[in-house]
Amino acid sequence: MYHDLTKGSISRSLLLFALPMMAGNILQQFYNIADTLIVGRVLGKNALAAVGSSYTLMTFLTSIFLGLSMGSGALFSIYRGKGDERALKSSIACGLILAVTLVLNVVVYIFIDPILNFLRVPEEVWGGMREYLLIIFAGLLATSLYNFFSCLLRALGNSTVPLVFLAVSA
Repeated sequence: MYHDLTKGSISRSLLLFALPMMAGNILQQFYNIADTLIVGRVLGKNALAAVGSSYTLMTFLTSIFLGLSMGSGALFSIYRGKGDERALKSSIACGLILAVTLVLNVVVYIFIDPILNFLRVPEEVWGGMREYLLIIFAGLLATSLYNFFSCLLRALGNSTVPLVFLAVSA
């Protein structure tokens, strides 16, 4: 559902726009809790330590893509507000985020062992964390694209479709 935030009651518009984003954050937290419970109970404490230790690196990389996407979203909003459809289409077509994702993916795969050394990962967790990160980073492109298109849709006034997509994929 698209919300024109420039018309009508400001508080009502902002609330209707923000509710799906808040629901998405809650959904992601439930997903993380379920993931932690399953790994901890089924695979044991070393696997849980591997997943937990991976969180900081995953958050760091995901934050790069999210920051680029949010910055792009600001540009999309400006062009949408100006009614400049040509500039909006041109800005959407830029593939900077995709290029950064691919470069970071290659760097992570090439330097996974030095990264784990730098993070001082304990030996008993090393193998599990390495395997988990290789699997997670295989989906880095999908995560980047989700963040890009979510920010694009939100910039254009649609905060519901990203929530629906997140709910279906989770």
